[in-house]
Formats: sequence, C-alpha cells, structure tokens
Amino acid sequence: MTGIEKEVIVFAVAVFSGAIVRLAYRCISCFREIVKHSLLIMGIEDLIFWICTALYIFVQIYQTSSGSIRWYFVLGVVAGAVFMTFFIRRLQKLQKNLCEKAIAKRKKKR
Repeated sequence: MTGIEKEVIVFAVAVFSGAIVRLAYRCISCFREIVKHSLLIMGIEDLIFWICTALYIFVQIYQTSSGSIRWYFVLGVVAGAVFMTFFIRRLQKLQKNLCEKAIAKRKKKR
C-alpha cells in the first residue's frame, strides 16, 4: 500500500471515529430526555463520556498511525462529528414529518 492510500484509510477511520463519538453523545442526551438527572449526575456522566472518548480516540490514533497525531486525523474526527450532527438533524426532521403526516391521516379518518 502506498503512502497516500494509507493516509486516505486513516482519514476514513478518523471520520468514522468522529461519527461514533457524536452518535454516542446523542444516545446519552436521548437517555437524559427519558430519565431526568440532577446536575451532579449529568456532570459525572459527561466526565465518564469524555474519558472514554479520549481513550477511544487514543486507541484509534495508536492503531492507525502508531501514535503519531496527524493533522488529517484530527480533521477527520471533526468532520465525522459534524457529518453525524447533520445526519441526526435530518433524521429528526424526517421523523417529525412522518409523525405529523400520521397524525393528520388519523384526524382525516375521524
């Protein structure tokens, strides 16, 4: 494998890693909407999340580039998180539209 091919693969892994981290935080925020928490518990959850995120990103950096932090890895993680944020928002809009259509359909039947 040539150098550029390896860098593209590392970038793809970084994008995927950023998306996973963003999706994991969205899961935590959904859990918080379902079960109400005190500020102390939310702070502890956030601390655990960020420690786990740091360890996960460190492992990904170590596995893909032998521990060397490359600028494109950092850029890939950010790009993955941003992509996942837009994807989540689109899914939420789609869900809202589908729910509104279903409610309107029910009202028509009555």
